[in-house]
Amino acid sequence: MPKRTSSLRFQPSGGARRAQVPVGKKQLLQIERLAHDGRGIGFVDGRTWFVSGALPGEQVAARVLSAHGQVVEARAERIEAAAPQRRETPCPHVGRCGGCTLQHLPHGEQISLKQRTLAEQLEKFAHLQPEEWAAPLVGPEFGYRRRARIAVRWDAKARQLTVGFRAAASQDIVAISDCPVLVQALQPIVRELPTVLQGLSKPQQIGHVELFSGTREAVLVRHTAPLGNGDLQRLRDFCARHAAQLWLHGTGEPQPVDCAESLGYRLAEWDVELAYRPGDFVQVNAPVNEAMIAQALAWLAPQPGERVLDLFSGLGNFSLPLAHLGCDVVGVEGVQGMVDRAAANARDNGLESVHVYQADLSSPLAEAPWAKGGFPAVLLDPPRDGAGDLVRHIRALGAERVLYVSCNPATLARDAVELVTQGYRLKRAGILDMFPQTAHVEAMALFERK
Repeated sequence: MPKRTSSLRFQPSGGARRAQVPVGKKQLLQIERLAHDGRGIGFVDGRTWFVSGALPGEQVAARVLSAHGQVVEARAERIEAAAPQRRETPCPHVGRCGGCTLQHLPHGEQISLKQRTLAEQLEKFAHLQPEEWAAPLVGPEFGYRRRARIAVRWDAKARQLTVGFRAAASQDIVAISDCPVLVQALQPIVRELPTVLQGLSKPQQIGHVELFSGTREAVLVRHTAPLGNGDLQRLRDFCARHAAQLWLHGTGEPQPVDCAESLGYRLAEWDVELAYRPGDFVQVNAPVNEAMIAQALAWLAPQPGERVLDLFSGLGNFSLPLAHLGCDVVGVEGVQGMVDRAAANARDNGLESVHVYQADLSSPLAEAPWAKGGFPAVLLDPPRDGAGDLVRHIRALGAERVLYVSCNPATLARDAVELVTQGYRLKRAGILDMFPQTAHVEAMALFERK
């Protein structure tokens, strides 16, 4: 029997395997265009580089974050030759904080990128373009975010608490002193929060903090063990200084320290107020949210007394304005707690034509008792996964018009294929700039039966 040798090396069928680009390697490269997520794209030795913080036309020194096959992910560490459109960033944490990835790009260019992304996704996945492109819905590019989660990490060795936002491409936390995208009412809370939490007797018990600004400001403290009286009083005093509600989240559901206080947000154009609890889904951009509702109602054009189905109805963000127009609204939501709060919101606003039900939104709905009689108009606002299972049965609900609000153009395009297969046409589409300074794209599309 031949003697085996340990020196034998097998090569892949395509020839010698190319060495991977090592993490941390620096590379000088030219950026040619922007990816959908706002990263610059460059090419070196047959590999495609995605470089955060880089713009087309720039020469940058990039550091490798990861490499897989022919794809290299990197960040720009130095701009050797800047593009004409590059602007100074107002936030000192840009490049380290993982939140705002496009502050170096003028707002108008950000809007153009998002419009191209929506158009390209519809063309690539659905081979579609709308009969009409709508103008983008925009609001303030800074000072718009009314909700934020603040990360907290305890360093037992240094006995120090880090309070801030998650770093880009990392689980590290970037300590923050200011955040220009937060609404003004939350700015002083953010500035003082690290000092207050660090001063607790047991800061290691804090998991994270959530901030919300609506009819009142609110501070939710997630804690992993019961808080002592002294720490609780310190948090009470902090919230009192900022006229904010204090909410605690230990085991079970979040609870307000003062149960007599209400919390919510108003939709002034429709004269309704929606109660909200920390943890509920809410659109973070109030001005764009109101513009989105107004556009959705204008596109859907429901008539008084018409039956409208609101899928993924949440707290009633669309249901209550629809009822205010005189529609007979059925809201359907998968989470029972949200169903209960939406029903209470309708009742508290005197809108008796809203009826809310809990259902599995991945299953056919046409046989549900509340679906009898059908719905000429259907509105849906699904999560990032889209509504693939649901749209397969939209026609069975009798829908003549379908208004689709999307937070992911790729799944919108996928679901559009199914709607077209069922005999709908893409009448109108456009973007919603819900998250300025990021590449996140929200969109609205109207489908009509042929």
